[in-house]
Amino acid sequence: MTASGIMLRALNGEAVFPPPVWMMRQAGRYLPEYRELRKRANGFLDLCYTPDLAVEVTLQPIRRFEFDAAILFSDILVIPHALGRDLAFEEGRGPVMTPMTGTDVARLDGSGLHQHLAPVYETVRRLRSELPVETALLGFCGAPWTVATYMIAGRGTPDQAPTRLFAYREPAAFAALLKVLADVSADYLIRQIDAGADAVQIFDSWSGVLDEVSFQRFCVEPVAEMVRKVRQVHPDVPVIGFPKGAGSLYMGYREKTGVTALGLDWSVPFSQAKQLQANGPVQGNLDTMRLVAGGRALDEGVDMILSQLGNGPLVFNLGHGIVPETPIDHVQAMLDRVRGTKR
Repeated sequence: MTASGIMLRALNGEAVFPPPVWMMRQAGRYLPEYRELRKRANGFLDLCYTPDLAVEVTLQPIRRFEFDAAILFSDILVIPHALGRDLAFEEGRGPVMTPMTGTDVARLDGSGLHQHLAPVYETVRRLRSELPVETALLGFCGAPWTVATYMIAGRGTPDQAPTRLFAYREPAAFAALLKVLADVSADYLIRQIDAGADAVQIFDSWSGVLDEVSFQRFCVEPVAEMVRKVRQVHPDVPVIGFPKGAGSLYMGYREKTGVTALGLDWSVPFSQAKQLQANGPVQGNLDTMRLVAGGRALDEGVDMILSQLGNGPLVFNLGHGIVPETPIDHVQAMLDRVRGTKR
Protein backbone atom coordinates (compact mmCIF):
# COMPACT_ATOMS: atom_id res chain seq x y z
CA MET A 1 0.00 0.00 0.00
CA THR A 2 1.26 3.47 -0.86
CA ALA A 3 0.05 6.91 0.17
CA SER A 4 -2.37 8.82 -2.02
CA GLY A 5 -2.58 12.21 -0.29
CA ILE A 6 -1.58 15.77 -1.07
CA MET A 7 2.06 15.32 0.00
CA LEU A 8 2.86 13.14 -2.99
CA ARG A 9 0.80 15.33 -5.30
CA ALA A 10 2.93 18.32 -4.28
CA LEU A 11 6.17 16.36 -4.62
CA ASN A 12 5.11 15.34 -8.10
CA GLY A 13 4.82 18.99 -9.11
CA GLU A 14 1.18 19.84 -8.44
CA ALA A 15 0.32 23.20 -6.85
CA VAL A 16 -1.94 22.19 -3.94
CA PHE A 17 -3.48 24.87 -1.72
CA PRO A 18 -3.40 24.84 1.23
CA PRO A 19 -0.12 22.95 0.83
CA PRO A 20 0.79 19.73 2.63
CA VAL A 21 2.55 20.20 5.97
CA TRP A 22 5.07 18.24 7.98
CA MET A 23 8.01 19.27 10.20
CA MET A 24 11.56 18.05 10.31
CA ARG A 25 12.14 16.38 13.71
CA GLN A 26 8.38 16.36 14.24
CA ALA A 27 8.73 13.20 16.34
CA GLY A 28 10.82 14.30 19.26
CA ARG A 29 11.55 16.17 22.44
CA TYR A 30 8.95 18.94 22.15
CA LEU A 31 6.23 16.29 22.71
CA PRO A 32 5.50 15.11 26.28
CA GLU A 33 4.48 11.67 25.02
CA TYR A 34 7.91 11.31 23.40
CA ARG A 35 9.67 12.29 26.63
CA GLU A 36 7.66 9.68 28.52
CA LEU A 37 8.51 6.98 26.02
CA ARG A 38 12.18 7.97 26.06
CA LYS A 39 12.27 7.18 29.80
CA ARG A 40 11.32 3.58 29.01
CA ALA A 41 14.02 3.11 26.38
CA ASN A 42 17.59 2.06 27.05
CA GLY A 43 19.04 5.15 25.37
CA PHE A 44 18.42 6.89 22.06
CA LEU A 45 19.77 4.09 19.87
CA ASP A 46 17.39 1.67 21.55
CA LEU A 47 14.55 3.88 20.32
CA CYS A 48 15.93 3.77 16.78
CA TYR A 49 16.54 0.03 16.66
CA THR A 50 13.40 -1.23 18.46
CA PRO A 51 10.50 -1.28 15.97
CA ASP A 52 7.81 -1.16 18.68
CA LEU A 53 9.30 2.07 20.02
CA ALA A 54 10.27 3.64 16.69
CA VAL A 55 6.79 3.03 15.25
CA GLU A 56 5.16 4.61 18.28
CA VAL A 57 7.43 7.67 18.22
CA THR A 58 6.80 8.16 14.49
CA LEU A 59 3.04 7.96 14.96
CA GLN A 60 2.82 10.31 17.95
CA PRO A 61 2.83 13.59 15.97
CA ILE A 62 0.51 12.11 13.35
CA ARG A 63 -2.09 11.30 16.00
CA ARG A 64 -1.78 14.72 17.61
CA PHE A 65 -1.54 16.97 14.53
CA GLU A 66 -2.50 14.86 11.48
CA PHE A 67 0.51 15.98 9.49
CA ASP A 68 0.39 15.12 5.80
CA ALA A 69 3.60 13.08 6.08
CA ALA A 70 5.24 10.95 8.72
CA ILE A 71 9.00 10.64 8.74
CA LEU A 72 10.71 7.50 9.97
CA PHE A 73 12.13 7.94 13.46
CA SER A 74 15.83 7.13 13.25
CA ASP A 75 19.14 9.01 12.95
CA ILE A 76 21.56 9.80 10.15
CA LEU A 77 24.41 8.14 12.09
CA VAL A 78 22.98 4.62 11.97
CA ILE A 79 24.93 4.30 8.70
CA PRO A 80 28.44 4.66 10.23
CA HIS A 81 27.23 2.55 13.15
CA ALA A 82 26.24 -0.17 10.67
CA LEU A 83 29.69 0.17 9.07
CA GLY A 84 31.32 -0.80 12.35
CA ARG A 85 32.02 2.60 13.90
CA ASP A 86 31.23 3.12 17.57
CA LEU A 87 28.39 5.50 18.40
CA ALA A 88 26.85 6.84 21.59
CA PHE A 89 24.44 9.65 22.35
CA GLU A 90 25.32 11.61 25.47
CA GLU A 91 22.89 13.93 27.20
CA GLY A 92 23.86 17.51 26.51
CA ARG A 93 26.53 16.53 23.96
CA GLY A 94 24.66 14.65 21.26
CA PRO A 95 26.39 11.96 19.18
CA VAL A 96 29.91 10.91 20.13
CA MET A 97 32.14 8.68 18.02
CA THR A 98 35.82 7.78 17.88
CA PRO A 99 37.36 10.20 15.34
CA MET A 100 38.49 8.55 12.11
CA THR A 101 41.92 8.63 10.50
CA GLY A 102 42.76 8.04 6.87
CA THR A 103 43.73 4.44 7.53
CA ASP A 104 40.34 3.79 9.17
CA VAL A 105 38.52 4.39 5.88
CA ALA A 106 39.81 1.16 4.35
CA ARG A 107 38.66 -0.77 7.43
CA LEU A 108 35.00 0.19 7.11
CA ASP A 109 32.99 -3.01 6.92
CA GLY A 110 29.64 -3.01 5.17
CA SER A 111 29.18 -6.79 5.12
CA GLY A 112 26.61 -6.70 7.91
CA LEU A 113 24.99 -3.40 6.93
CA HIS A 114 21.48 -4.59 6.11
CA GLN A 115 21.41 -7.08 8.96
CA HIS A 116 22.31 -4.26 11.34
CA LEU A 117 19.61 -2.05 9.82
CA ALA A 118 16.93 -4.75 9.62
CA PRO A 119 15.00 -3.24 12.57
CA VAL A 120 14.76 0.04 10.64
CA TYR A 121 13.28 -1.72 7.61
CA GLU A 122 10.82 -3.53 9.87
CA THR A 123 9.78 -0.18 11.34
CA VAL A 124 9.11 1.17 7.84
CA ARG A 125 7.01 -1.88 6.91
CA ARG A 126 4.89 -1.57 10.01
CA LEU A 127 4.47 2.18 9.66
CA ARG A 128 3.20 1.95 6.09
CA SER A 129 0.57 -0.57 7.20
CA GLU A 130 -0.51 1.50 10.21
CA LEU A 131 -0.56 5.00 8.70
CA PRO A 132 -3.68 6.38 7.04
CA VAL A 133 -3.53 5.95 3.27
CA GLU A 134 -3.55 9.72 2.77
CA THR A 135 -0.43 10.17 4.94
CA ALA A 136 2.87 9.84 3.11
CA LEU A 137 5.71 7.95 4.76
CA LEU A 138 9.15 9.49 4.34
CA GLY A 139 12.37 7.57 4.65
CA PHE A 140 15.66 9.43 4.97
CA CYS A 141 19.40 9.34 5.36
CA GLY A 142 22.22 11.78 5.84
CA ALA A 143 24.18 12.99 2.83
CA PRO A 144 27.76 11.63 2.63
CA TRP A 145 29.37 15.00 3.45
CA THR A 146 27.31 15.57 6.58
CA VAL A 147 27.71 12.00 7.84
CA ALA A 148 31.45 12.22 7.18
CA THR A 149 31.77 15.33 9.35
CA TYR A 150 30.67 13.37 12.41
CA MET A 151 32.83 10.38 11.52
CA ILE A 152 35.99 12.46 11.09
CA ALA A 153 35.56 14.80 14.06
CA GLY A 154 33.81 12.29 16.32
CA ARG A 155 31.23 14.90 17.28
CA GLY A 156 29.38 17.91 15.98
CA THR A 157 31.53 21.02 15.47
CA PRO A 158 30.48 24.60 14.60
CA ASP A 159 32.27 24.93 11.24
CA GLN A 160 33.38 21.35 10.49
CA ALA A 161 37.03 22.45 10.42
CA PRO A 162 38.35 18.95 11.28
CA THR A 163 36.64 17.42 8.25
CA ARG A 164 37.52 20.24 5.90
CA LEU A 165 41.17 19.88 6.90
CA PHE A 166 41.02 16.11 6.50
CA ALA A 167 39.48 16.48 3.02
CA TYR A 168 42.21 18.90 1.91
CA ARG A 169 45.13 17.04 3.48
CA GLU A 170 44.04 13.50 2.60
CA PRO A 171 41.95 13.87 -0.56
CA ALA A 172 42.20 10.24 -1.65
CA ALA A 173 41.06 8.88 1.71
CA PHE A 174 38.25 11.41 1.90
CA ALA A 175 37.07 10.63 -1.64
CA ALA A 176 37.04 6.94 -0.70
CA LEU A 177 34.98 7.69 2.41
CA LEU A 178 32.41 9.70 0.43
CA LYS A 179 32.13 6.88 -2.11
CA VAL A 180 31.49 4.28 0.58
CA LEU A 181 28.89 6.49 2.21
CA ALA A 182 27.18 7.28 -1.10
CA ASP A 183 26.97 3.61 -2.05
CA VAL A 184 25.66 2.28 1.25
CA SER A 185 23.33 5.23 1.79
CA ALA A 186 21.73 4.70 -1.62
CA ASP A 187 21.23 1.02 -0.77
CA TYR A 188 19.73 2.08 2.56
CA LEU A 189 17.22 4.36 0.84
CA ILE A 190 16.34 1.65 -1.68
CA ARG A 191 15.63 -0.79 1.16
CA GLN A 192 13.45 1.80 2.91
CA ILE A 193 11.44 2.28 -0.30
CA ASP A 194 11.21 -1.49 -0.73
CA ALA A 195 9.75 -1.66 2.79
CA GLY A 196 7.09 0.98 2.07
CA ALA A 197 8.52 4.51 2.12
CA ASP A 198 6.63 6.71 -0.34
CA ALA A 199 9.42 9.29 -0.68
CA VAL A 200 12.86 9.88 0.83
CA GLN A 201 14.84 12.88 2.02
CA ILE A 202 18.62 13.33 1.98
CA PHE A 203 19.79 15.65 4.75
CA ASP A 204 22.97 17.61 4.04
CA SER A 205 22.85 19.68 7.20
CA TRP A 206 26.45 20.96 6.97
CA SER A 207 26.71 21.82 3.27
CA GLY A 208 26.76 25.54 4.06
CA VAL A 209 30.35 25.54 5.40
CA LEU A 210 31.98 24.70 2.06
CA ASP A 211 33.40 26.82 -0.74
CA GLU A 212 32.01 26.44 -4.25
CA VAL A 213 34.51 23.85 -5.49
CA SER A 214 34.21 21.72 -2.36
CA PHE A 215 30.42 21.99 -2.42
CA GLN A 216 30.42 20.52 -5.92
CA ARG A 217 32.88 17.77 -5.03
CA PHE A 218 31.69 16.83 -1.54
CA CYS A 219 27.95 17.59 -1.67
CA VAL A 220 26.66 17.61 -5.23
CA GLU A 221 28.57 14.70 -6.74
CA PRO A 222 27.92 12.11 -3.97
CA VAL A 223 24.22 13.00 -3.79
CA ALA A 224 23.93 12.80 -7.57
CA GLU A 225 25.40 9.29 -7.43
CA MET A 226 22.93 8.32 -4.69
CA VAL A 227 19.96 9.63 -6.66
CA ARG A 228 21.16 7.80 -9.77
CA LYS A 229 21.34 4.51 -7.88
CA VAL A 230 17.93 4.98 -6.25
CA ARG A 231 16.33 5.87 -9.60
CA GLN A 232 17.70 2.72 -11.20
CA VAL A 233 15.49 0.71 -8.85
CA HIS A 234 12.67 3.14 -8.03
CA PRO A 235 12.46 5.65 -10.89
CA ASP A 236 9.20 7.28 -9.77
CA VAL A 237 9.80 7.72 -6.04
CA PRO A 238 10.33 11.40 -5.08
CA VAL A 239 13.67 12.33 -3.54
CA ILE A 240 13.91 15.52 -1.44
CA GLY A 241 17.34 17.12 -1.21
CA PHE A 242 18.09 19.46 1.71
CA PRO A 243 21.49 21.17 1.38
CA LYS A 244 21.06 23.43 4.40
CA GLY A 245 22.93 26.71 4.23
CA ALA A 246 23.83 26.34 0.55
CA GLY A 247 22.89 29.96 -0.20
CA SER A 248 23.49 30.87 -3.83
CA LEU A 249 24.64 27.29 -4.45
CA TYR A 250 21.02 26.16 -4.20
CA MET A 251 20.78 27.38 -7.80
CA GLY A 252 21.48 24.37 -10.01
CA TYR A 253 21.49 21.86 -7.14
CA ARG A 254 18.30 20.12 -8.32
CA GLU A 255 19.55 19.87 -11.89
CA LYS A 256 23.02 18.64 -10.89
CA THR A 257 21.86 16.04 -8.35
CA GLY A 258 18.57 14.94 -9.88
CA VAL A 259 16.55 15.40 -6.69
CA THR A 260 12.80 15.88 -7.14
CA ALA A 261 12.24 18.58 -4.53
CA LEU A 262 14.44 21.12 -2.76
CA GLY A 263 14.29 21.64 0.99
CA LEU A 264 15.00 25.30 1.73
CA ASP A 265 16.41 26.69 4.95
CA TRP A 266 14.93 29.91 6.37
CA SER A 267 17.75 32.10 5.05
CA VAL A 268 16.75 31.53 1.41
CA PRO A 269 15.13 34.76 0.13
CA PHE A 270 11.76 34.46 -1.58
CA SER A 271 13.16 35.90 -4.81
CA GLN A 272 15.52 32.93 -5.00
CA ALA A 273 12.93 30.46 -3.69
CA LYS A 274 10.52 31.42 -6.47
CA GLN A 275 13.23 30.87 -9.08
CA LEU A 276 13.91 27.44 -7.62
CA GLN A 277 10.20 26.63 -7.50
CA ALA A 278 9.87 27.43 -11.21
CA ASN A 279 11.86 24.24 -11.86
CA GLY A 280 10.02 21.99 -9.42
CA PRO A 281 8.68 21.53 -5.89
CA VAL A 282 10.23 23.31 -2.92
CA GLN A 283 9.89 22.54 0.77
CA GLY A 284 10.20 24.89 3.72
CA ASN A 285 11.11 27.35 4.98
CA LEU A 286 9.71 28.79 8.21
CA ASP A 287 12.31 30.08 10.69
CA THR A 288 12.23 27.71 13.69
CA MET A 289 12.45 30.69 16.04
CA ARG A 290 9.21 32.10 14.63
CA LEU A 291 7.58 28.86 15.70
CA VAL A 292 9.07 29.19 19.18
CA ALA A 293 7.99 32.84 19.44
CA GLY A 294 4.44 32.28 18.23
CA GLY A 295 1.92 35.10 17.88
CA ARG A 296 2.50 37.79 15.31
CA ALA A 297 5.98 36.53 14.37
CA LEU A 298 4.59 33.09 13.57
CA ASP A 299 1.57 34.40 11.67
CA GLU A 300 3.78 36.71 9.63
CA GLY A 301 6.18 33.89 8.75
CA VAL A 302 3.40 31.54 7.67
CA ASP A 303 1.66 34.21 5.62
CA MET A 304 4.85 35.24 3.80
CA ILE A 305 5.57 31.68 2.70
CA LEU A 306 2.01 31.06 1.53
CA SER A 307 1.75 34.36 -0.32
CA GLN A 308 5.14 34.00 -2.02
CA LEU A 309 5.24 30.26 -2.74
CA GLY A 310 1.64 29.06 -2.40
CA ASN A 311 0.86 29.34 -6.11
CA GLY A 312 3.40 26.67 -7.02
CA PRO A 313 4.31 23.17 -5.83
CA LEU A 314 5.08 23.63 -2.14
CA VAL A 315 5.49 21.43 0.93
CA PHE A 316 5.14 23.68 3.97
CA ASN A 317 7.85 22.90 6.51
CA LEU A 318 10.38 24.52 8.79
CA GLY A 319 13.76 25.74 7.59
CA HIS A 320 15.37 23.09 9.82
CA GLY A 321 14.27 20.73 12.60
CA ILE A 322 11.85 21.83 15.31
CA VAL A 323 13.68 22.71 18.54
CA PRO A 324 12.76 21.05 21.87
CA GLU A 325 11.58 24.27 23.57
CA THR A 326 8.84 24.85 20.98
CA PRO A 327 5.41 25.19 22.65
CA ILE A 328 2.95 22.61 21.36
CA ASP A 329 0.17 25.17 21.00
CA HIS A 330 2.38 27.10 18.57
CA VAL A 331 2.60 24.03 16.35
CA GLN A 332 -1.19 23.78 16.34
CA ALA A 333 -1.47 27.51 15.62
CA MET A 334 0.87 27.12 12.65
CA LEU A 335 -1.16 24.24 11.26
CA ASP A 336 -4.44 26.09 11.76
CA ARG A 337 -3.09 29.12 9.93
CA VAL A 338 -1.72 27.08 7.00
CA ARG A 339 -4.80 24.94 6.64
CA GLY A 340 -7.29 27.72 7.28
CA THR A 341 -5.82 30.09 4.71
CA LYS A 342 -7.95 30.85 1.66
CA ARG A 343 -6.67 32.21 -1.64
